Amino acid sequence: QVELVEAGGGLVQAGGSLRLSCVASGRTFSSYAMGWFRQAPGKEREFVAGINWNGASTSYGDSVKGRFTISRDNAKNTVYLQMNSLKSEDTAVYYCARAAGFSQRVTSDEYRVWGQGTQVTVSS
Repeated sequence: QVELVEAGGGLVQAGGSLRLSCVASGRTFSSYAMGWFRQAPGKEREFVAGINWNGASTSYGDSVKGRFTISRDNAKNTVYLQMNSLKSEDTAVYYCARAAGFSQRVTSDEYRVWGQGTQVTVSS
């Protein structure tokens, strides 16, 4: 069974940067698209970024375009989320997820495996 483990969350001041990572167990990482979602207290889970199986195609939620970058290293079974120019409204639990197939997806119901989440808190 595939397991996703996120790391890199923490407390940062507004305007700062963080890089999240997500390591996947198993041998099939490179066959699947990956994504990042986030959920703030009292809000629905929100799509942040997605990447296809080989990293050639990416997509972003409107609220993070131009500030966040998703990437992957298939040799390391790892997907990353570089977050720059952080704002207080970026505060949330960030989840890594594996999609149902090799092409990137933007809705949570198209993802089948989820990590436990990592907290990102941005102070203003």
